[in-house]
Amino acid sequence: MPRSNRPRRNAASTRSNKAAGKWADEAPELDLERARAGIARRESAPDGDWMVRTMTARKAEKQYICPGCSTAILPGIAHLVVWSDNHLFGEAAGLAERRHWHTNCWTTRTYRYR
Repeated sequence: MPRSNRPRRNAASTRSNKAAGKWADEAPELDLERARAGIARRESAPDGDWMVRTMTARKAEKQYICPGCSTAILPGIAHLVVWSDNHLFGEAAGLAERRHWHTNCWTTRTYRYR
């Protein structure tokens, strides 16, 4: 008695499906760095909600000034792109005011209240 209710496949049908191309193509290898780089994550902090996206060293092509330490982020250095998730004038304004931060400057920033 079979253990499952599914009918068993015979060897002839398996070979014909492979020949038809159903399992002939192998899946391409997944580039994990590329897959993680484009996704923004939401971070909540005492100074508001932020969208944070990782910029890999390969994709960093321009020079930016980090608002945390006021020094340059040179091309080829991995860093973070940060923008406000709850901007007063909407999502588009928050995205337009995005800033590039050193990863360490972002994680060790102080929350200043005025």
